[in-house]
Amino acid sequence: MSWFFLSLLSAVSFATADALTKRYYSDLSPYEMGLTRLTYTLPWLLGAVFFVPPAHPDRVFFICLACGLPLEALAFYCYMKAIKISPLSLSLPFLAFTPLFIILTGRLILGERLSAPGIIGIILIVIGSYFLNLSRIKTGIFEPVQAIFREPGSWLMLLAAFIYSLTATIGKVGIQHSNPYFFGIFYFVAFAFMMMACVPFVPDVTPRTLITKPIAGFLLGAAMALMIFSHTLAISMVEAAYMISIKRSSLIFGVLFGALWFREEKIAERLTGALIMISGVFLIGFFG
Repeated sequence: MSWFFLSLLSAVSFATADALTKRYYSDLSPYEMGLTRLTYTLPWLLGAVFFVPPAHPDRVFFICLACGLPLEALAFYCYMKAIKISPLSLSLPFLAFTPLFIILTGRLILGERLSAPGIIGIILIVIGSYFLNLSRIKTGIFEPVQAIFREPGSWLMLLAAFIYSLTATIGKVGIQHSNPYFFGIFYFVAFAFMMMACVPFVPDVTPRTLITKPIAGFLLGAAMALMIFSHTLAISMVEAAYMISIKRSSLIFGVLFGALWFREEKIAERLTGALIMISGVFLIGFFG
């Protein structure tokens, strides 16, 4: 079960990176937040090059790279903007929709059928998202649902969850045509340089803004590198749905960070909703 603990490590380190990003870099634009996060991750990834086994990537690997990176950039922007403008406890739980989207796209593209546990898991995720805004029910039974779409961070994270349902599959194929270590390094280094190449076309972005708060950046880069390596190792050992299901427990840690570090409000209802959503994720991942 080493994949389980690696997936859990990926979840904890991912939530930690999110909290550090919001805490120390939310004064930047979403693009700068994402680029700062990647910039501080680069030294860790490049340093790891000397300790990983060599790979022999083929044509399929580079096709995965070409397809995955633009989608990764769009999802990353939505993700950064969501955690910038909304409470962690209200935005991160919507990552639970990723395995739901994987099932739906599998049905549409591959003709896969939903099992009973998968359907129950979907229902639990929807119910959990309703509970995130349960206190608004006093103004109308549909108010908790409408609140999702009035909170920009919620629907931006929903969009990111959908895109990540595509990149998770693409990444799995890329790993199969190289190795987990090589893919984790090459993919994110390429992603970082792609984002850096766009800097001249983005107004008000200067290199100085990318190297502020070095201690926080050092910790942020370490958390991101830990997430990348634990993610790629875990997903190489087991079916993607299983791994993603465990990794999505990051939303629980995100809610806890929101409560303990940012003193966010209505934590009880948001934690309840997140727990219901994660139970749905587990049902989809392990039995769906």
